[in-house]
Amino acid sequence: MKILRTPPLIFLPLIALALGWHLGASYQMKHLTGEQQRIVELFSISSGSGQTVKTDPEKEVDITLFWSVWRLLSKHYIEPEKLETKSMVFGAVSGMVSAIGDPYTLFMTPQDTKIFESALSGTLEGIGAQLDLKDRQVLVVAPIKGSPAEKAGLQPKDLIVSVDGKSVEGMALENVVSMIRGPKGTFVTLEVKRASTVAMITITVVRDAIHIPSVESKVIATATGSIGYVALNQFGDDSVAELKKAISSFPKEGLKGVVLDLRFNGGGYLEGAVDLVSMFLEVGDVVTVEHRENEPEIHRVTGSSILPDMPLVVLINGGSASASEIAAGALQDHKRAKIIGTQSFGKGTVQEIIELPGGSSLRVTVAHWLTPAGQDLGKKGVTPDIVVDRTVEQYQSGYDPQLLAAEVWLTEHEDVSGGKKTATGSVK
Repeated sequence: MKILRTPPLIFLPLIALALGWHLGASYQMKHLTGEQQRIVELFSISSGSGQTVKTDPEKEVDITLFWSVWRLLSKHYIEPEKLETKSMVFGAVSGMVSAIGDPYTLFMTPQDTKIFESALSGTLEGIGAQLDLKDRQVLVVAPIKGSPAEKAGLQPKDLIVSVDGKSVEGMALENVVSMIRGPKGTFVTLEVKRASTVAMITITVVRDAIHIPSVESKVIATATGSIGYVALNQFGDDSVAELKKAISSFPKEGLKGVVLDLRFNGGGYLEGAVDLVSMFLEVGDVVTVEHRENEPEIHRVTGSSILPDMPLVVLINGGSASASEIAAGALQDHKRAKIIGTQSFGKGTVQEIIELPGGSSLRVTVAHWLTPAGQDLGKKGVTPDIVVDRTVEQYQSGYDPQLLAAEVWLTEHEDVSGGKKTATGSVK
């Protein structure tokens, strides 16, 4: 099996976001989690019993109804010029896929696929927000730091109701994305429903070029020593290397602990999550990938820890998803870090893309994420050890009670492994 790397995905950023095939051929699949690319033989379909059997859906499924409706439309519909064959086929396939009821499994037309691939390519122009589809509603996962969406006041867990006055109810996520994205300097008006308010909120955003810094760091001085702060905004190609470089720049003496900020980090490479946990943990599992069949795939730390004993706090919120939740969940389960903030997003499934004829593609859920303790991240995400909220007003003013809580914990409490804190870490 040929293994290839694929670019990271942070859900669907609202930014300036072929293999041919035939039945019985090899399909190219791309992990949306950024874990890897794989060439997978799909000439067989698994039965409900868990055994893999060769089957022919054309012999098992009677699609007479489909052709009957097609012919009736062709014969009776008042505007026959609107019966465009390609659109009808795309609509039929999309309906079949959406009937499964999984918001992460969907058919993408050639146009949808191009939008998706342009997002992965790094051509970033738009409002800079991460979206997801949850309970068939378009949900804001997080605005990207410093983006037009953040500056305009868009928040995690906002539900997008309409775009430029047009309702998005029942629309596919990719269609909503294409409505919101656009060239730099143009405007888009969003009507959102926010849990903390009764009335709808109207937000107008000026689109712009989007830059996502992977890592931001600083040293926070306290009365008893210093605290290293590092924010990881995404799991990309060089994120872990940048993270290691930032941590290495922290002072060697008098360091009370490290704050790892994963707020608004929508995820990316699985390998990045494994490498991140490996920096702070010497041994142990990081995550289990549970597939439809075959044995679960367990990912363990790499044995390359650089701060295995340093007191550690991880900050999360509703914009922390996917690889961020893997890292936070693993560090929490191993009692290696204190998790502070609010409930994470809850993105616990793995998707792959299968490229189809003519530029269309199928995105399909193929696995679940499980933390070392067996918790399904897709059901509720990661629950903080210490819940600290941050209001919109606090965010806009720059006041950060979650970071302050992390500073207090590091300066006033013993580290998570139960040892006494010293200037350079912990002593068992």
